[in-house]
Amino acid sequence: MRQPQAIALAAAFAALCAASAQAQTQDQPFNDSTVDKSVAVKQASEIRKGDPARWHSEDTSRQARLRILQKEIGAAYEEAKNACRETAASGRSACLKDARASYERDMKNAPSQVDNAPKGTVETSVQTVQGPAPAPAPAAAPTTVPNTQ
Repeated sequence: MRQPQAIALAAAFAALCAASAQAQTQDQPFNDSTVDKSVAVKQASEIRKGDPARWHSEDTSRQARLRILQKEIGAAYEEAKNACRETAASGRSACLKDARASYERDMKNAPSQVDNAPKGTVETSVQTVQGPAPAPAPAAAPTTVPNTQ
């Protein structure tokens, strides 16, 4: 590239960057002034009603548990794919193939996992481990309170 063209290209790029930065820094209102009036009225009505009851009651049906398990399997697959992308290019294809095979195997076995899982609530227990006894606190000096009677 010749010198004048390179300078012109650099100047054009700098102007484009400056215009983009100025557009991003313009003050945007962070209130409901940009929301359509009918939408704002509907939102206010929904807020007054409070949370839907379904948000506070757990669906423990088999179908719901299966959906949750499938979602977890999908998340694990995404994590595995991301880990594969960070490996060397030579082993990436095999890594992705293994991740896909695990995903398909887990999805195929998901219904039987749900059927064999314990039902009901999960109970947890807390186990405290006793270490050496703490050193006794120093005794506080007795205080006297004047009698005002």
